[in-house]
Amino acid sequence: MIPFNKPYLTGKETHYIYDAVHSGKISGNGKYTKLCHAYFEERYGFKKCLLTTSCTDALEMCALLINIQPGDEVILPSYTFVSTANAFALRGAKLVFADSDSSNPNIDAAALTELITPATKAIVVVHYAGVACDMEAIMSVAEAHNLFVIEDAAHSIESFYKSRPLGGIGHLSTFSFHETKNIISGEGGMLVINDDALIGRAEIIWEKGTNRSAFFRGEVDKYSWVDIGSSFLPSEVISAFLFAQLENLEEIQSERIRIWQRYYDAFNEQEHLRQRLPNIPEHATNNAHMFYLLCDSA
Repeated sequence: MIPFNKPYLTGKETHYIYDAVHSGKISGNGKYTKLCHAYFEERYGFKKCLLTTSCTDALEMCALLINIQPGDEVILPSYTFVSTANAFALRGAKLVFADSDSSNPNIDAAALTELITPATKAIVVVHYAGVACDMEAIMSVAEAHNLFVIEDAAHSIESFYKSRPLGGIGHLSTFSFHETKNIISGEGGMLVINDDALIGRAEIIWEKGTNRSAFFRGEVDKYSWVDIGSSFLPSEVISAFLFAQLENLEEIQSERIRIWQRYYDAFNEQEHLRQRLPNIPEHATNNAHMFYLLCDSA
């Protein structure tokens, strides 16, 4: 059988895991976690990054951070993975599904305004296959109605909207490092906080609702429970694996793009398939996360 995906290994993963294990610090927020945070913040200019055990966890942190309450409405794509919906349904939100754009599977930005009601609190967008949604239009709608925008950028490492990195435009964003993604750690994810007002509370939620991070920075003399939260930190074993991948991001991306282009060129030679190929809008780049064909029916 042809597997759904083949995980790419750089060769350094087990070396860094060995180093993490023998460092004496294998719980979360150690050497390799900090290296991964710094990588994303420096490469893409993200304000604050927090690794999580999954993109699902990062989405659940988003729901907590924007204080989703029962009855709040959240607009999200009808075409997405279940985690995008579960994170907000778990907090009691009413899910309002938006249809896809006519040219690709991303959310139809032009249809958002008619879905907004006084109960709407957030718009969640998914950059399907790593191809950017129309973020200028989406942010404009959100600003006009005072709504949060959350980017589900699970597919979107090294993807851009008009030169801006995906995950760096909305108030919050989430990434996945699941085995099926471009950069992997087996399971794993990340929350990106682009709104300064949410950074402090994000750290607290990330650390089980405690101000433990502030304690380790010497900002308080002891840490205590100050808010709701959960154990969202990955272990150093996961972070060490991830860092080995990040060091080889450009090599991994080059090979994925080569393979993606081979599919595109081969299908494009078939006249009856040309209209079914992935559409990359002018505002978007292609990170070769996924190659798909559009079909008329299930």
